[in-house]
Amino acid sequence: MFNTVSVNSEEFIFYIDLSKDLIKKKALIKSIINFAKEREKLNSLSSYGILMFQQEESLLYSYNRKDLENIIEIINDKWEERDLNSSFLENGLFELLAYIFKRSQEERKNYRIIVISDSPSGLPEIYHHTLYDLLIKAKNFNTFIDIIRIGEDKFYDDDVKLKVITSETGGGVFYCNDPKVFPNILNSLVQSKTEFNLIKSDEDQSNLENDKLFYERLAVDLISLDTQDKEVCDICEQKLCPICEAHSDEIHKCYNCGAKYHSCCAAKFALRNNIGIKHLFRCVKCDALLKLDEDYVNMIYMEENEEPEEAQEFKNEQEDLFPLEMEENSVDSNIDTGEILEDEYMTKKVRIGGFFGQEIEISKLKDKNKPIETFNNSNMEKVYGDKEQISITSLKPPKKKSIKLCKICGATLRNTNLCPMCGARVD
Repeated sequence: MFNTVSVNSEEFIFYIDLSKDLIKKKALIKSIINFAKEREKLNSLSSYGILMFQQEESLLYSYNRKDLENIIEIINDKWEERDLNSSFLENGLFELLAYIFKRSQEERKNYRIIVISDSPSGLPEIYHHTLYDLLIKAKNFNTFIDIIRIGEDKFYDDDVKLKVITSETGGGVFYCNDPKVFPNILNSLVQSKTEFNLIKSDEDQSNLENDKLFYERLAVDLISLDTQDKEVCDICEQKLCPICEAHSDEIHKCYNCGAKYHSCCAAKFALRNNIGIKHLFRCVKCDALLKLDEDYVNMIYMEENEEPEEAQEFKNEQEDLFPLEMEENSVDSNIDTGEILEDEYMTKKVRIGGFFGQEIEISKLKDKNKPIETFNNSNMEKVYGDKEQISITSLKPPKKKSIKLCKICGATLRNTNLCPMCGARVD
């Protein structure tokens, strides 16, 4: 089963993991500027970020910039200070995912990480396993990772790692053997995800449940109103909750924008607009990730999914009017007194001895240990049987009657050799 989530805004983050001089600073800046121009034609809501490791593993980053000036300035000023000894691929992704998790508390958007790397990662396998666990969580916050590996080699020691990282986040690995084709590879990513409809499967929802504690820690509780706040719910637009009509249902608000909620209104909204966990939802105004008391939301959920009293009453009326259409009727008989109600049986009409045989009605109780009775249509006499159910083959059929057809007119003759219609004799 699948559901569709629509997202309108996006943030591109360039992770510069270059320790060699295979691609020059000027060529990199020009490619990023052209990429942003093409992206602007498709979506004006894009923002940009950058992450680079400097010498001695010092981290340099800037996020959520509406224009590229800050990004280009960082590359220009800090290019010569970047670390030239090794790749820190996992470390940089840890930092980026931490940023995405924090930003996801406040708003919903697509996060597009583009890693530009020229050296394999040499970190131990434990780093990759830890990163993988975070990637599974991050993809539920619309995170995509593409990796461009620049170099002349055909195979790299970390190829498998790169493909796992990108495949889990809806991205891909691109190998650039010639720096001259780098702009083309980068521009190809402009077109790859222009439609922001993300299909989430049941497997994604199970991942959410498995890491529920993680998402609960990201979400924030509603807070109490200030004295100057107006006590009107932003969902029902009323002061008194129309669902429970209880004055004890106090209004609380979102910590980020101040949107106000009755407890009932928030719970109903969360059940229909959660992130995959019933009590975690996005604010109706600012998209901040909020949470409610889980037990309370589950109680509201159970109340919503209980069968309405009107529907149950209608069902009971139908059972009273059409008892014979039920597969089984409940039995509430008193064995000591022998009192058995007539509507406590499942009945079936059968003919014994063929089409012209005698029609009888068989009734049986659900409980095999209780007597079974049959009703004869002709005199409605009750016949109590043994405690074991009676097989239809054990009933004796009526005596066979002599039936013939007149060869002249086709009339039916019963117990006679002379046709009453034409007078012909039938032997």
